[in-house]
Amino acid sequence: MSCKIRMISLLLAALAGWSSASQAASHREAPLIASDPSADNTDVYLFRSWEDSSKVVFILNVNPGQNPADGPNYFNFGDDVVYRFNIDNNQDGVAEDVVYEFRFTTENRTLSAPLAYVSLTPLGIPPITVLDGPGSEGILRRQKYSVAEIRGTTPTVLGSGLIAVPSNVGLCTMPNYPALASQGIYDVGNGIRVFAGQRAETFYIDLGALFDSLNLQRTPLPLLTKVEDANDGANAFGVNRFKGANISTIALEVPISRITRDGQPANQTNRYIGMYASTSRAKFKVLRNTGNPSQSGPLVQVSRMANPLVNELIINTPSKDFWNAQEPEDEAQFQAMYQQPVVAVAFQAIFGVPVTPPPNTVRTDLMSILLKYAGQSLGANSTCGSPCSELLRLDLTVPPTAPANQKRLGPFAHDAATPPNSTPDPAGWPNGRRPNDDVTDIAIRVVGGTGSPCKLVQVG
Repeated sequence: MSCKIRMISLLLAALAGWSSASQAASHREAPLIASDPSADNTDVYLFRSWEDSSKVVFILNVNPGQNPADGPNYFNFGDDVVYRFNIDNNQDGVAEDVVYEFRFTTENRTLSAPLAYVSLTPLGIPPITVLDGPGSEGILRRQKYSVAEIRGTTPTVLGSGLIAVPSNVGLCTMPNYPALASQGIYDVGNGIRVFAGQRAETFYIDLGALFDSLNLQRTPLPLLTKVEDANDGANAFGVNRFKGANISTIALEVPISRITRDGQPANQTNRYIGMYASTSRAKFKVLRNTGNPSQSGPLVQVSRMANPLVNELIINTPSKDFWNAQEPEDEAQFQAMYQQPVVAVAFQAIFGVPVTPPPNTVRTDLMSILLKYAGQSLGANSTCGSPCSELLRLDLTVPPTAPANQKRLGPFAHDAATPPNSTPDPAGWPNGRRPNDDVTDIAIRVVGGTGSPCKLVQVG
């Protein structure tokens, strides 16, 4: 498409400055969710805004791998899906202290045609230049949404009737898509801004090689040199499966003081929050006497995501769908997969990567990194203990790093010198997650353990 989707200076500093470094996510990570794209949590982000450090940014993406040319039915959020950011602000591992909930409704507008978006000037339908009012007539099928803040059992509607930015179908129909998309940024009061709509896909990975039983030998050996490892702006090798693809994004910017347990700016006593994104549907019931289905009943979680790559690389296939339906605070039932991750055995067997501790021994480091807050102890006999919760955690006292200075390997970053000089970026994953964080390579180092060298398998 000649008008490729590009990042606008979205509500956030959040979406500015995304680079081409390798990314990773949860696209089609479990059998059931693979056939349910509008509910498929592909990427989740949590970080302090580098434009306004008094705020924090939440992002979730669904509808993976969108081809910009895939009309006439483009990509929408699910009317029957409830999208949530679930926040834990007291470190008990239960992410129900503050919840932000998004719900969508699709409307067919007055004009009728076999297309969802159209510009037919001779017939009185001008190009689409706005989301509502004159100039929006060509949006024949439009999505609106509401956003609510939930504390305890009390929801407060922050905004309703907000319009999701439609897919970019091309220059004839949408001559200035960036300007159109910028109208989808809504200030809903109290320092909160939201956006929902199509964005460029930032997920970068060589899926064909990775899931061909780690067939990563598209160069003589899938290892990075020190120079390659220190390069934050280029990928050494790999075929980007998602190059040119789009994604459906929900973004939320909130003052830090609104989500801390004491309602204060970040300090040493309220410094940590945990978060996961979830998608849920109501239980499916059948109306009496008609046989017609309706969506009703309590919500059932169909997908969740906090730390990237957990479901892909740690949770074994028979448990993936069950894992998606569980609450993060119940992660202890999966702790054996953290203690002895199968992927670590594969890395050592295929590439000779020295995993520490060795395969088939109990790992406690992965549980400490992914399932605990800083300072929380593991349980007896190398168990996870309590709380044991799979959340994306953020230290709100760590200053954000400007995009130009971000290191794609975050805490593992170094310079290209020999021996490498340590220049870590503490604002990157696993301290929250930013769009520029190369979570695939970071995860491999984490799975490799404390004894693994910096020069490890590059998968994206």
